[in-house]
Amino acid sequence: MPRSRDRGYLVFLLPSAVLFTAVIVVPFLMNVGIGFTRWQGIGDPRWIGLENYTRLLADERFWSSFRNNVALIVAMAIVPTLIGLVLAATLFDYVGKKVGPRAAGVLRAAYYLPQVLPVAVAGIVWGWIMHPRFGALNELLGLLGMEPRNWLGDPDWALPSVMVIMVWFQIGYPVVIFMSGLQRVDPALYEAAEMDGASWWRRFWHITIPQIRPEIYVVLLTCTIAALKVFGPIFVLTRGGPGGATLVPSYFSYQNFFEKANVGYGAAIATVLTLVIIAVTVFFLRVQDRES
Repeated sequence: MPRSRDRGYLVFLLPSAVLFTAVIVVPFLMNVGIGFTRWQGIGDPRWIGLENYTRLLADERFWSSFRNNVALIVAMAIVPTLIGLVLAATLFDYVGKKVGPRAAGVLRAAYYLPQVLPVAVAGIVWGWIMHPRFGALNELLGLLGMEPRNWLGDPDWALPSVMVIMVWFQIGYPVVIFMSGLQRVDPALYEAAEMDGASWWRRFWHITIPQIRPEIYVVLLTCTIAALKVFGPIFVLTRGGPGGATLVPSYFSYQNFFEKANVGYGAAIATVLTLVIIAVTVFFLRVQDRES
């Protein structure tokens, strides 16, 4: 009886399975196949085997794009997670108790606001803020007697500037997830620690972090995946420039697909990026299983 009932549930999974197959599995397999060809998007693809992948191994722009991606993982996953932990614990354990839950909710919504803004809108606004001639940031530096900079046009400053923007853009997500996780923590743990004279930092380190470890893994995994496949902010802010200083694999694949009409090479880049994301996901899941 239980087995027949379980088989009945499969009917409800069928629409999702069909969509998943049509939208993800089939295009991915087609992309893998195109990665073994030389094709300009028109005409018949010409099979060249592993030539695109051997070309990747010697392509400095490809490796540079992954190095930039590592920097964006720091900006979009590691830094927002660390700051989000402190902010969430402060809002939940201090602001919510001393000021009130409504104030904590308003601040949480304010932190999350960049997440609901369209990427194009946020990118354009930040482009105005960091404009080399009339940007608000350079105006502020001028008032402080400092030299203005071409934040997004200087190879030395473009990637750090994008990283700062991505921290601002990403920080609200971990705050919301961690505050949600803190709601399931037994308040008696904090009360007992406070009665024993534990400081806020000791309560944070010995109670908050261990209790919301599953949420930390979820945030690190999802933010790392988002950093690996980031495209919109790079497209709006820098187009991978200047001189490839902010080039990432997703935008490098886009360039070969649509700007250079080198579809086979772009497909190979996309395939490698997908495999990296799968490997990172498996790694996180295994670490989480080992810790649980």
